[in-house]
Amino acid sequence: MVISRKIRHKILHTLLILIILIPIIFPFIWMVMSSIKTQVDIIAWPPRFIFKPTLINFEKVFIEQNFFHYLKNSVIVAVFAVLLSLIIGLPAAYSIARFKQKKIAVFILVARLLPGISFLMPWYIVFSRLHLMDSYTALILSHILIALPLVVWVMSPYFDAVPIELEEAAMVDGLPQQKSFIMIVLPLSTPGIVTATTLSFIFSWNNFMFSQVLSQQKTRTLPIAVYNFLSYVEVDWGAVMAAAVAIMTPAIIITMIFQKYVVQGLTAGAVKG
Repeated sequence: MVISRKIRHKILHTLLILIILIPIIFPFIWMVMSSIKTQVDIIAWPPRFIFKPTLINFEKVFIEQNFFHYLKNSVIVAVFAVLLSLIIGLPAAYSIARFKQKKIAVFILVARLLPGISFLMPWYIVFSRLHLMDSYTALILSHILIALPLVVWVMSPYFDAVPIELEEAAMVDGLPQQKSFIMIVLPLSTPGIVTATTLSFIFSWNNFMFSQVLSQQKTRTLPIAVYNFLSYVEVDWGAVMAAAVAIMTPAIIITMIFQKYVVQGLTAGAVKG
């Protein structure tokens, strides 16, 4: 039996997709499976793929631990950090795009590429002197350092791709540039704004380092909550995996909801005009 060229290409294409997806999906599947295993099943060797599921790990996370408190903290910090980043970053990105401020763009990129730990000590000193340790203010301001450069770098090429003739026509009709930015440019840039918001939220939601140093019991976020299941004697891997699933679920849901807009927003700014 001779396999046609079209079928061979389809088989090869499917195999290539599986080769790419398996290293990405397998850790996630393993995490979900471990979250519904007992500790004995998790550490068993060879690994057990057939087991009796249990929800005891999720009971430890949501009942024994104050998980909803950490969830509230993560939501407050991520939402306000992203909101402030959009308020500051959208006009900044528009200015960079319209007035060709390349040096400022490079400076923002350098700030984003620097390791976050290089900002950690200055933040710690400043917030300690201002008595803002273990406060939402400290975490929100530190997370803006993550979200703001991302907003600027996603939106700058997107604003650059919006035809300036639309604004010029609006200004000829008597609309100031500030209002044309709000009433014309921003509505046309909705996919890019959704993209910047989604990515910024995910990066803030998953941030560990700033929360580890700048927060205490009052403002600890979800990534820090995983530490409750680690000890010198034993690591409760089932509870760790259940907590990881709970932390990842909101980010996955948001990504799935806005997937179309994220793809459109990341590609639209790549072509001008």
